[in-house]
Parts: sequence; C-alpha cells; structure tokens
Amino acid sequence: MPTSRILLWGGVAAAAGGAVLCVLGWYGISGERFAERQLPYLASCTVPGAALVVAGAVLVAAALLMPVRPQEPAPSEAAETPPPSSDEPPLRVPGGTLAHRPDCPLVAGKPEATEAGAAELDPCPVCEPWPP
Repeated sequence: MPTSRILLWGGVAAAAGGAVLCVLGWYGISGERFAERQLPYLASCTVPGAALVVAGAVLVAAALLMPVRPQEPAPSEAAETPPPSSDEPPLRVPGGTLAHRPDCPLVAGKPEATEAGAAELDPCPVCEPWPP
C-alpha cells in the first residue's frame, strides 16, 4: 500500500513538473520569430517536460494497476504494553529527564541508572512507567 502511494504521488509530481516545463517552453517559443531562436526553448523545456508528463503517466498507471493487499489486523492494546517485570520504583539515568520502568530497554543493564525518587520527571514514551 505505501509503495502504490509513493508511485501515485511521484507520478502526479512528475506530470505536474512536466506540464510546467511545457508551458514555459511554449511561452519562450511564442516570443521568438525565428526557428533558430526557438530551438533552445524546445531543447531545454518542451522535450524534457513532455518526457516528465509521460513518465508521470506511467507511474500513475503503475500505482493504479498495483494489486491491493489486505491489511493485517492491528495487534491488541494489551500486547503492546507488557506489565512491569517488578514492583520496583521508576529509574532514571544521571542528567536524564525521563522516568523508566526497571525493565525498560533504555535503562536495563545500565549500572548508572538510579531510583527516580521525588524528582519531577516525564514518563518514558517507550515503557510508560505510570498508568494514563
């Protein structure tokens, strides 16, 4: 699903950029009377613009023809937040601003981690030491 979105929006952006280049090339060519003076606009704007429009159309078609896979069910809320491994008080690292559960992977195994005590700390977004 994300790949088809990338293809779709990439194709739209390429086609839009190509359209802008084509308009700029047309505007430059329309102001020149002689063919010799029109060629630089043709080479630098109109041809690359047309190529971008075609590439954008191919990307959009690929995104629309891509098979859609069914989404997997989201894991349950209980599986995301495991219960604490112990009833020990929250921990902190020296100079840190977050309180962690003892089993948090951010402080587990760190000898410098100490009890948070009465310090005013924000809860760790990974382990969420306090219930909401």
